[in-house]
Amino acid sequence: MNAKKRALGKGLSALLDRSGFEDKSYYDVNKDLLAVGTVGKVPINIIEPNPYQPRSNFDAEAMNELANSIKEQGVIQPITLRKIEDNKLQLVSGERRLKAAKMAGLTDIPAYIVIAEDRAMLEIAIVENIQRENLNPIEIALGYKQLIEDHGLTQEKLSERLGKSRPSISNHLRLLNLPGDIQIGLRQELISMGHAKALLAVRDLQTLNDLYQDILVQQLSVREVEEIIKNLEDSDQQEEKPELRKTTRPGPTEAQLTFQKELEELFSTTITIKSNKKGKGSIVIGFKSPGEFERIASLLKK
Repeated sequence: MNAKKRALGKGLSALLDRSGFEDKSYYDVNKDLLAVGTVGKVPINIIEPNPYQPRSNFDAEAMNELANSIKEQGVIQPITLRKIEDNKLQLVSGERRLKAAKMAGLTDIPAYIVIAEDRAMLEIAIVENIQRENLNPIEIALGYKQLIEDHGLTQEKLSERLGKSRPSISNHLRLLNLPGDIQIGLRQELISMGHAKALLAVRDLQTLNDLYQDILVQQLSVREVEEIIKNLEDSDQQEEKPELRKTTRPGPTEAQLTFQKELEELFSTTITIKSNKKGKGSIVIGFKSPGEFERIASLLKK
């Protein structure tokens, strides 16, 4: 048992020992040609999704690049599948490769066949994604939360299983205490993990939202945000709060919120409308890749 826990910290290859795997040619669901511990091509249409997949966002531009690469060179790194009842195969890891293979028009894909319990399924998916596909901090936090809740793990036990430090796990879980729009901003890389950690220190919700809008509009660095928060804390201690009065702004009107929603539907991205008491303000259009910028720019030019 301890060996398995240590293996998680060493990566996916350590968790799934594939030494001695036999290379088979093809999987036939009716004849069950591929046994556990073998490698071979599997029809894509019989692969069931991984219910424990922590990733929810896939960058469209990166997926297109991977699909084009697969068209030229094929799938170089096999995905990992596990056998379940009735000879069905369920994805353990490699969802990004599987999606790209479908986009490339492939009908089958190379795969390892393994045995994995439900707990290991989520652990493997998290480890594989963290190592290979750069989950955003919110996706990582949600994966940690699911492991803790579904399997009754403490943060300390989770730290041992995944080979991650306890403070790192705790810092990720704290991100889930942020308001939903700030979590979305972190998902879409409008702010960094450093920004998010700094914002956790702000207790007043209105001040928190105002500061988040300032980060987006003024492109504040993490250090600048930390300095603003320090000034707020100092002014709170002196019971004066000059910075708090300065940063407090009225929220968007109902008409602005309606227009914001319409813009988000039009551009398929995050839109932020900000205004002051005099009615002056700005509209911020978020984008997370050069390709998305070009798409939005072309829509604006129409």
